[in-house]
Amino acid sequence: MDVDMEDETSDALRQDLTCPVCQTIFTDPVTLPCTHSFCRACLQRSWQVNKKCPVCRELFTNDKAVANRVLKNTCETFVAQTKWRSPPKPSEFSCTLHFKPLELFCELDERPVCVDCATLHSTHHLLSVKDGVPLCKSELNDKVEYFERKIESFEKMRQKFIKSAEYIKQQAEEAEDQIKKEFERLHNFLRAEENRRLEALATEKEEKFITMQEKIFQTEGDLKSLHEHVETLKKGLDSEDLPLLMNFQNIKIQTHCIRSLPQFEPNSLLLMSKHVGSLGFNIWKSMKDCVQYYPVVLDPNTASPWLSLTPDLTGIRESPERLAIPDNSERFDPSVFVLGAEGYTSGKHKWEITVGDNPKWIVGVCKKSVARKKMFTVSTTAGVWAIRLSKGVYSALTKEPKELQVNSCPEKVRVKLNMDRGEVSFYDGIAEKHLVSFTFKLEKSEALYPIFGPGLQSTPMTIEPGKVAIHT
Repeated sequence: MDVDMEDETSDALRQDLTCPVCQTIFTDPVTLPCTHSFCRACLQRSWQVNKKCPVCRELFTNDKAVANRVLKNTCETFVAQTKWRSPPKPSEFSCTLHFKPLELFCELDERPVCVDCATLHSTHHLLSVKDGVPLCKSELNDKVEYFERKIESFEKMRQKFIKSAEYIKQQAEEAEDQIKKEFERLHNFLRAEENRRLEALATEKEEKFITMQEKIFQTEGDLKSLHEHVETLKKGLDSEDLPLLMNFQNIKIQTHCIRSLPQFEPNSLLLMSKHVGSLGFNIWKSMKDCVQYYPVVLDPNTASPWLSLTPDLTGIRESPERLAIPDNSERFDPSVFVLGAEGYTSGKHKWEITVGDNPKWIVGVCKKSVARKKMFTVSTTAGVWAIRLSKGVYSALTKEPKELQVNSCPEKVRVKLNMDRGEVSFYDGIAEKHLVSFTFKLEKSEALYPIFGPGLQSTPMTIEPGKVAIHT
């Protein structure tokens, strides 16, 4: 056999003994049920990524790989006889297995192959490199467009987050200002209350101190008179018998005393219980006239951008222009509503809303899950139990709105919510007339929130303060 034939035979044998994964002579080869062989380490790495044969893509389990001792011995003999070393590194654009130019593109494996690799991809769709390039470029262009859209979306969200961060600072400043104003008002009340109580104490002290000083002065005069009587009597006792008897009647007249012992008048001392008894409680009790309790306060984070809320969160009206506020998930937009800050899962609750002469409004309760980011028909089927005034007609917003008969236009609407009975009722707050009641069924932990829709009108809608009573 000549040298060329030996080299060709050696090359052919080397190809048969080469692992398709690492492209070197098999090391500890194993064979799969599909008859393809690989180095054990190569197959384990491949199996961790994809549970398919790297050549034919047939599924297999890791325990199906069987050690191929014959192939292992053949590889060891080939290496020993040919003194084989790893082949020189192939060109960047040539096949690492056959060292031939990469002229084809496997659409399934998405990689270029040489013509000799075609037998390993017999069931795959092979294209020329020229035809494969537009296919890959098209997919990559789609990805570029996808990520550019992603970048645009992320950039918009970043800007929203930046604006929201600024809005949080604005909210904090407004809240701080409101807190300081309220505490200053309460401090002023407490200072006035302190001065009033100190003045009352000072007045009583002055009055009773003067009275006691007068009693001291009077008692001192009585003591002086008594001392004089004692001296007169002692002088008479020291006289001779006959002068004593002659002067006896005169001495008795001079020492006659009709004054009784001074006594404490009732309430002579300070009424300490009046001034310091239960002092903190009495101050707190007097504060009820300078504070207001609202059974419902509004949640500004749910308010439509077209609504303006009062600083104390008890009044709403239309904003002349759309407010620059974050489009957070809780906010109604485009619907023009705002929710109460607290939801109810049990108990009885009552609040009253002044609607005045506003020609359009909605008042009621709703589920927390009510739609926020789309227009919806307000009704019981949408999770809202409410009444409405629109175009002069009062309606109960059931699935099919039901007109309500009212004798006069309610300027105040009272809402009574009984979560335990599953009932919400509406009344004319001034005429004390019942308008309508709804019943509802909710999941045990589901809450209902007060909902307000003042309409796009300049007339404000305000929540009335509740009555404050102190029970001991």
